[in-house]
Amino acid sequence: MNACIRAAVRTAIANNVEILGIRRGYAGLIEGDMLALDRKSIANIIHQGGTMLETSRCPEFTTLEGRAKAIKVLEEAAIEGLVLLGGDGTFCGKGAEGRT
Repeated sequence: MNACIRAAVRTAIANNVEILGIRRGYAGLIEGDMLALDRKSIANIIHQGGTMLETSRCPEFTTLEGRAKAIKVLEEAAIEGLVLLGGDGTFCGKGAEGRT
């Protein structure tokens, strides 16, 4: 996943787009746990396993209320798009807990 994060950050920088990383997936999104990513923050991450942004389970995101909180965070931070990295759980909005 770190290689994907690195590629997304480098692509954003090349296109003059500010990019934020959201720590702990959907849980971090709901809590607004974000950090600006730049070349320095992604230096040497492809040699590390896992993800520099960490992962977590987030049952709250499977609820309408949880997704409403996430939308509010995105709007308040003026985020115009998301790059989601993961598998079926991420795609379905379930995070690391998989199918529920």
